[in-house]
Amino acid sequence: MAVISFANTKGGAGKTTAALLLAMDCARQGKRVVILDGDPQKWITSWAEVSGAVANITVISHVTPASLQTHIRELRSQTDIFIIDLAGQRDTLLATALGLSDHVLIPVQGCAMDARGGAQVLEILQQMKMRDGINIAHSVVLTRVNSIVTTRAMQVIKQLLASRGVNVLDTAIVERTAYRDLFELGGTLQMMDEKGSGNIAKARENAEAFAAEVMRLLPARASGSLVRKTWFQTRAA
Repeated sequence: MAVISFANTKGGAGKTTAALLLAMDCARQGKRVVILDGDPQKWITSWAEVSGAVANITVISHVTPASLQTHIRELRSQTDIFIIDLAGQRDTLLATALGLSDHVLIPVQGCAMDARGGAQVLEILQQMKMRDGINIAHSVVLTRVNSIVTTRAMQVIKQLLASRGVNVLDTAIVERTAYRDLFELGGTLQMMDEKGSGNIAKARENAEAFAAEVMRLLPARASGSLVRKTWFQTRAA
């Protein structure tokens, strides 16, 4: 069982799309996925309402700092992957989710505002490490990348972040019509009509590569560590 959070204190960075793509591909592989929708906009909750039942995916729409731990504790025996979609703001729910995570993914578009929002999440993770001795794995995922952006340009961005000690996923999430259509039409990429939402094959390929890379980053034995338990006891004291 693993817990993955998507965090950026700026809204519109692509958190929700990235979270849903990961959930869909994990479910496609037979993993039992619970999405904890902590975004006030409730886009994933709306997707679930439009979609109806989707195999292996459960969406919980009422998430608070207090209920987050309860949801994970009560559902851990029947869940392979918890995915937490967070608001584009710095609040208690963000800090709680980070502390519970096995990996934090920080979606960033190629703009200064997204970079600043991502930097705030990195600062919180650094504070946890320095102040509380908790080292939570994290990576940046580049989102809404134009499909015609050159490989060289992408490498420049990755090298810049890497020079600052930030791990960047090799797989960027490309801007696709199919991803936008998911929230309007519901369902999954596998269910989509290839004639109706742009290049579905490319969208599926991109989503599968993204999910595969994220899964490789997870430790063999994830979640529920004594370190997290100690951290929450310390913060509550």
